Amino acid sequence: MKFKYQAKTREGENQVGFVEAPSRDVAASILSSHNLFILTLNEVGKEGFFQRFESYFSKRLKKSELVIFTRQLAMLLEARVPLNTSLKAIHEQSQNPILKEAALEIAEDIDAGLPFSQAIERQPEIFSGFFSSMVRSAEITGNLENVMNFLADYLEREYSLQKRVESALIYPGMIIGLFIVVSFILVAFVIPQISPIFRDAGVNLPFFVMILVGVGAFVGQWWPVVALGLFFLALFAIDYFQTPEGKALKDELKIKLPMLKSIYLPLTITRIANSASMLLRGGVPIVQSLEIIGETADNVVYKEIMHQIAEEVRQGQQISASASKYPEYFPSTVTQMIAVGEAAGQLEQTFSRISVFYGREADSVINNIVELIQPVLIIGVGILVGLLFSSILLPIYQLIGTIR
Repeated sequence: MKFKYQAKTREGENQVGFVEAPSRDVAASILSSHNLFILTLNEVGKEGFFQRFESYFSKRLKKSELVIFTRQLAMLLEARVPLNTSLKAIHEQSQNPILKEAALEIAEDIDAGLPFSQAIERQPEIFSGFFSSMVRSAEITGNLENVMNFLADYLEREYSLQKRVESALIYPGMIIGLFIVVSFILVAFVIPQISPIFRDAGVNLPFFVMILVGVGAFVGQWWPVVALGLFFLALFAIDYFQTPEGKALKDELKIKLPMLKSIYLPLTITRIANSASMLLRGGVPIVQSLEIIGETADNVVYKEIMHQIAEEVRQGQQISASASKYPEYFPSTVTQMIAVGEAAGQLEQTFSRISVFYGREADSVINNIVELIQPVLIIGVGILVGLLFSSILLPIYQLIGTIR
């Protein structure tokens, strides 16, 4: 269950946010344990199908626009322009209506007394959990300018990699699209027309050709139903992955699937290490730093692991020993580097080195995958094309043999 709360800290600051708990009493206990005085605590109703589907497509911002927003905000903050004034300036200058509205709403929330991080969290369609977590870390440590510059660099790098992948997929995508169209025409209309000729001539069709004939007959007769079914299947998939269960499954697949894991694991470790380094540099105690990282993790699996590690560290265990219990999520290189940092009393520098090391590893993996995408897809499509046309040519050769 998800609850929306309004509370005050011991310092008298207002806080608005969400907390997940099995009941309202448990949610209240969680907030109280964080030294918050609860003003309101209400359960958030579950979104229906159409609300989730609408939220998936509405208020979407291009990554390039988010990069520009972050870079502009970083430059204005470096020039010592107040945060609220910076946001209003971006609102006035931006040509994107979604960004204009978001910047104005965030500025109004800050005027109303909300921290910058909470104002951003109220725009989940635009700002990711990672973005808001880094801003929260900056508020705690007091280095918002540095964090905004880091986010701008990080988003620019992600956008650059995304454009490279898209460029690498243009040519294979055109080939795959053409292959799908040609395959549909052959399977749905051509094969059903010529298969009676082979059957009357007594030609023994290969097994995979018989499968294509059967599929072609079905698709040729029921193709509107098939198209409608695929459409609703796509809608169901989009809706499911917006639910808590779907998000949990998606997060688990990111770690379990080999190809995704090779990219996602180093990126996640880079984010965690960078957040830990900045929090420790700002003087935040290690246990509180781990709890903050867990609260703001954008993966439910890592969220639970970081909370468990924080609890064990609170009880006197070392971070490296606790993290080593999860070798699938924290490689031995990470735990060994943390152990050295703990022994030397240089955890902040160690986390910074881990962030740099795994950031380079993520870049290397992504670069290799981008270079392999085109040849692998072209070879795969070539094999499929060969199988498809052989399913027509082989029966023709056999038919010619029977005529002779």
